[in-house]
Amino acid sequence: MKSQGAAKNEANNAAQSVQAEEKPAEKIDFSKVEVEPLFKDFVDFETFSKSDFRAVKVLTCEAVPKSKKLLKFTLDDGSGEDRTILSGIHAYYEPEELVGKTCIAITNLPPRPMMGIESCGMLISAVHTEEGEEKLHLLMVDDHIPAGAKLY
Repeated sequence: MKSQGAAKNEANNAAQSVQAEEKPAEKIDFSKVEVEPLFKDFVDFETFSKSDFRAVKVLTCEAVPKSKKLLKFTLDDGSGEDRTILSGIHAYYEPEELVGKTCIAITNLPPRPMMGIESCGMLISAVHTEEGEEKLHLLMVDDHIPAGAKLY
């Protein structure tokens, strides 16, 4: 019988060998990237704390008919009820590549009708300009984070 320490060491060694087989991280050149300037106005903590940021799991994602930009997301937000959010990111993502991903959404924005569909929140993305072209990356987090986990 092995001690707990020996079992942990074996598990750590196995994990390290798997990590060693992974490709080294890609070196990214940010020298041509432009980002928007930071806001000069401060927001007080009470106002900030009213924003409800949550981890959401993408259950389904589809292009909105008659729209070139919009994707319709059906999300698990941990509440037990599906949440629909529309996002104008179709130029950057195909719907099928987002299904199953864990994203970040602000969930307490008032519902907003778009193309006849009510959007209940906003997915969070990072945006920058590179060589005059806008780039967008939907914020995706570790799949171990459960739907509904609150961000602080």
